[in-house]
Amino acid sequence: MSKPGYNLARFDFVSIRLAVLCAQTGSLTTAARECNLVLPAASRRLKELETATGCQLFVRHSRGLDITPAGRVFMRRGLALLQEMDGLVSELTDLRQGIARHVRLFAGTAAINQFLPPLMAEFTHLHPEVQIDLEEQVSEHVVQALREGRADLGVFVEGPDTEGLDVKDFRQDELVLILPRHHALVGKSPLAFADALDESWVSLNPGAALLQQQQSAAMAAGRTLKLRMQVRSFDAVGHLVASGLGIALLPKVAALPIVRAMQLSWRPLKDEWAHRRLKVGICKEADSLVVNFRDFLNSPSQNAKAA
Repeated sequence: MSKPGYNLARFDFVSIRLAVLCAQTGSLTTAARECNLVLPAASRRLKELETATGCQLFVRHSRGLDITPAGRVFMRRGLALLQEMDGLVSELTDLRQGIARHVRLFAGTAAINQFLPPLMAEFTHLHPEVQIDLEEQVSEHVVQALREGRADLGVFVEGPDTEGLDVKDFRQDELVLILPRHHALVGKSPLAFADALDESWVSLNPGAALLQQQQSAAMAAGRTLKLRMQVRSFDAVGHLVASGLGIALLPKVAALPIVRAMQLSWRPLKDEWAHRRLKVGICKEADSLVVNFRDFLNSPSQNAKAA
């Protein structure tokens, strides 16, 4: 195994945190204060770090610091190192308190809003020694996290390439149209998605399976989706629709409480693609605990509860 081309002894977490704070604040004085360092000591640490990396991380001037391209790389990687250290300390603390294992679950908004919370609660009740760490991501990023080993288990809408992963069906949902109460498209009969493409739309952020399905359907109809606003959550979508800023699609189970709370209307779609399959994926090398969690989510009793 080749040795690294730098001296590990020249790196410590105080200096890494100092550099990250310098990048975030643009001020060595502020960063030094946050790290409980006097200014000369902080300046010396920053210079030693630049010597150790062989890169200038910041340009100094009378108003503070400007970050260089190398500094941006260091900030991103350094922040990840600090977060990993925080996670290590947290897991060791949990171990002393009887939590033997953390399972990293990445999931899309649809799965979290419709299905996962009661399942997670029951699993942790059955396995109190297991801590589930949930992170919400769009479906593409869920699959990417599985491939990169950042997630133990992922739940996402069918669509992303899952070659090399162990993927099973999780649940099904139905997309419905969400409208202001007195909108011209309000009705009870199913509506073709293409018949709503003259409207302004509210949807989720880029990468979300829901947005990709809307854009693909619009393209198939030879039209353009008039996407006016993009947000992260279903609730935010509902608030924008309620304000008359556009119409939207949401999964029916998650949409109905929002419709009732915000006095909106909903309408089913005719299109087959509005009926979606959600998947649960793990790596093929996953250990027995992760496999057991996946199987718990897919067990007949859990599917019956979701229905």
